[in-house]
Amino acid sequence: MPERTKTLTNPPAPTSATAQQSFTDDLNAMLEVLPPAIRQWLEEQPDLNQLLEVVLDLGRMPEARFMQRTIRLDSVQVEEYDLQYVADRIGQFGKDNRAGIPRTLHRISAMRNRQGKVIGLTCRVGRAIYGTIDVIHDIIASGKSVLMLGKPGVGKTTRLREVARVLADEYDKRVIVVDTSNEIAGDGDIPHPGIGFARRMQVPEPSLQHAVMIEAVENHMPEVIIIDEIGTELEAYAARTIAERGVQLIGTAHGTTLENLLMNPTLSDLVGGIQTVTLSDEEARRRGTQKTVLERKAPPTFDVLIEILDYHRLAIHHDVAQTVDRMLRGNPPRPEIRVQTDGGGFEVVQRSDLLPRATQNELPLHDHEVDYAPAPARATAVVSGDTKRGTPSRVFPYGVSRSRLEKALRDLHLPAYVARDVSDADAVVVLHSTFQRRPPKVREALQRNLPIAVVRSNTYAQLVSALRDLFHKPQNGETAEERALREAEEGVEHVLATAEPYELSPQNSYLRRLQHQLIEKYRLLSESVGEEPNRRVRILPIYTDTQRED
Repeated sequence: MPERTKTLTNPPAPTSATAQQSFTDDLNAMLEVLPPAIRQWLEEQPDLNQLLEVVLDLGRMPEARFMQRTIRLDSVQVEEYDLQYVADRIGQFGKDNRAGIPRTLHRISAMRNRQGKVIGLTCRVGRAIYGTIDVIHDIIASGKSVLMLGKPGVGKTTRLREVARVLADEYDKRVIVVDTSNEIAGDGDIPHPGIGFARRMQVPEPSLQHAVMIEAVENHMPEVIIIDEIGTELEAYAARTIAERGVQLIGTAHGTTLENLLMNPTLSDLVGGIQTVTLSDEEARRRGTQKTVLERKAPPTFDVLIEILDYHRLAIHHDVAQTVDRMLRGNPPRPEIRVQTDGGGFEVVQRSDLLPRATQNELPLHDHEVDYAPAPARATAVVSGDTKRGTPSRVFPYGVSRSRLEKALRDLHLPAYVARDVSDADAVVVLHSTFQRRPPKVREALQRNLPIAVVRSNTYAQLVSALRDLFHKPQNGETAEERALREAEEGVEHVLATAEPYELSPQNSYLRRLQHQLIEKYRLLSESVGEEPNRRVRILPIYTDTQRED
């Protein structure tokens, strides 16, 4: 056996945070596909359980990379038969030059010469690590679409795998994993148990990933879709299509920060995109800017963006739309920074300046579910029954999203759960268009004199307001200005989604002016209608001249 020399080394120091997590890596399966001499060399290492990858390049020394060090097997060169030895014991290489070991998460990537011959291999250890999303558990469980960014090797795919397991097993959601290179759920037709009861759809070749994403939504009725490495314009378009259909999307993309993603012309649509807008002279003077400015083009595909700074430290932008708007006005974002603690929770070391002050003060320094999205003041009308109920209550959603209603119940800390049928319910939340048709379930609820909260649209904000009306839960500490602006936000959302006019509740002249200014930011027209004291703002599904010129 040749002499072994370690280079670039320091004694490894396993972190305490890692010790709090349990993982499975099927490391023996990886070692068995390596040439015997290299396998024996690795088995002698004291920190073998921290192995990240083995690099085999033709004519060079084998290299092993651990979490804290890198070592090389001196006086040994990788030969062609070493590469062939590995290739004979793994699955077939796909068009992305990746292969795997069946029923494991390990990934073997090939380098080829100009004639297509394999001249290098990167054998990466895949691990299912349980507990990696404790630091963002509240965000994942909120039902919001989440995009994760980070440099290679910081654990994006590992977190996606754990997200799939938690949402499928702990929250009983229908989860589909679109697995482009079999990296999330492992090689072979049977997915790795690391994704729990989530289902996996394999992609024939990387260029068809967007088509499989759409197929997943159309054929399998998922509540959550998980996708790794969104990298093309077609995939970004497919992601927007999925999000607009009300499916929670959890994904990763090429990039390390929100800023460089925003400047990426291929993927900027994931966070709303950028367009150049020419302002009128009056508007430019009012804003104090030049006539030509950059503005966000559309609502973001993802509600929340997480920058993975390192394995235990994350920067979180809770409101992507608001953050992008501020960045385009020249205000650098100040994200919330969380650090995973030894006990499995997290500590907030920097709070975002975009969160409401009350919410920031309530956020503990450990894992806790908090909703950061403002709720509108007026979304529902309780049209039937007696709203006084004991606990627990059973709320039946009809024509609205069950998952969004479940999230609203959790966020409001209401002692209730979602009923499977109207016969089991003691309250109903129904869409306005559905209620007007009086289908059998609505008639049954009316006959039973159940409280029925009617919402205008199937949005999270209106469901929150519906539950507040049903349970008489006030919005603590909310001022008249905040209520008026939140109602205007709701109206804008309705107009953008339906292209129909939307009238807000009556307000005084000062609050109406604030609402007009907010609506103008979305480049929609608005007008005041009615007579005092019932004068109110109407939002029109018509773009301003500025936007039409673009």
